[in-house]
Amino acid sequence: MKLWGGRFDKKNHPLFQKFNSSLHIDYHLSLYDILGSIAWSKSLLECNILTISEQSKIENALKMLIEEIKINPTKMLDSNVEDIHSWVEFRLVDMIGNLGKKLHTGRSRNDQVTTDLKLWCKSIIQDILICLKKIQYTFVTQAESSTHDIMPGYTHLQRAQPITFAYWCLAYIEMFKRDEERLQDAFKRVDISPLGSGALSGTFCNINRKKLASYMNFSQVTQNSLDAVSDRDYVIELLSIASISMMHLSRFSEDLIFFNSGEVNFIELSDDVTSGSSLMPQKKNPDALELIRAKTSKVYGALISMLVLLKGLPLSYNKDLQEDKENLFSAINIWMDCLNISILVLQSIKINTSSCLEAAKKGYSNATELTDYLVQKGITFREAHHIVGKIVLEAIKRNDALENLDISIFKKYHILFENDVYEKLDMISCLNTKKSIGGVALDQIFKNIQLIKDRLSIKSI
Repeated sequence: MKLWGGRFDKKNHPLFQKFNSSLHIDYHLSLYDILGSIAWSKSLLECNILTISEQSKIENALKMLIEEIKINPTKMLDSNVEDIHSWVEFRLVDMIGNLGKKLHTGRSRNDQVTTDLKLWCKSIIQDILICLKKIQYTFVTQAESSTHDIMPGYTHLQRAQPITFAYWCLAYIEMFKRDEERLQDAFKRVDISPLGSGALSGTFCNINRKKLASYMNFSQVTQNSLDAVSDRDYVIELLSIASISMMHLSRFSEDLIFFNSGEVNFIELSDDVTSGSSLMPQKKNPDALELIRAKTSKVYGALISMLVLLKGLPLSYNKDLQEDKENLFSAINIWMDCLNISILVLQSIKINTSSCLEAAKKGYSNATELTDYLVQKGITFREAHHIVGKIVLEAIKRNDALENLDISIFKKYHILFENDVYEKLDMISCLNTKKSIGGVALDQIFKNIQLIKDRLSIKSI
């Protein structure tokens, strides 16, 4: 049986029935479909379409149905119905008879499905926000334990200036903070109820849509039914945020893959997030990070798929919109899985402090401070830059660090060099010259860590 069979003389072909069905995907919305149905029954009572007794019977039956689903969330997959809305209605009729057929009065699956999906999005956003806070917490915890672990920072994947591992951690916190802010902002646009829009032009019932929205904890209602039933901007926005965040996770993964390589050896990944080779006994592969990097493409694909799906749709609802959920559900699951795996990876990192420091020294990452030293002596920056370049070239030929060069070598390139130059070349000194907000100076790092901890309210995590 279908919700719409009266106009048809012939039954659907079984192949079309299977092709047309969405239950295998939208069964994930069962709880939200029932919650929306309970809210709708209350509005039908207020419009005198249901009596107090009828509404009570419907609501009680729907609540019993919620308990059934909690016990067996996939029980509806054994049925042969078209979608989750059909399953809920048919199950309701099984429970309370013909009274269950009154529930759909004034309501369309068009406004019903987008209501369900928005309720799901609201719930999942809260879960993701918790994950984003947890990964920031993990980064700041790691930063606290590595404030003095000096390593080279990179541009063009070439050693550039000294930073600390803590400072690297703080950079990723900024990225995930932006993801969190984007998600919080997107929630405002998800938190608008479309229920009561009908098929496309509203409903004949004098529904108090604001009160109806409040039953489902929506803060607002949509203002145009034609748009409301076909709007999937919120799906695109959520997928867009997921894609940006996955890009951050992929960059994080690439950094750690590089840091973990035998050629660099800045960190060691834990055994519980790595795997071995079936042939080479010595291998310890960063599979978790490589999979995060790979799964990013699936989330990007979901976003592009949704954009392409919507780009040519006329108003209002079209069956094409049935295809909005599969990619969304998959992409969000991937995003949350990757956040949780990243947290696990980060919690168990071992930093090879000596390798990090040696790389910072050998990369001549303190050359900028040598240039600044001459500038402070009155030499123009461009001239100082040229002089230091020559000194670096000589250090390379000698296979030695700048701080190990004899003062006579410095003086060969300019008479203003004095013994105080060695203090400037010290790695901690190099860090502490960057005292402006956002700089790598240790005091700035400590201040930033405290600001982040205060913002995250870490005790609540």
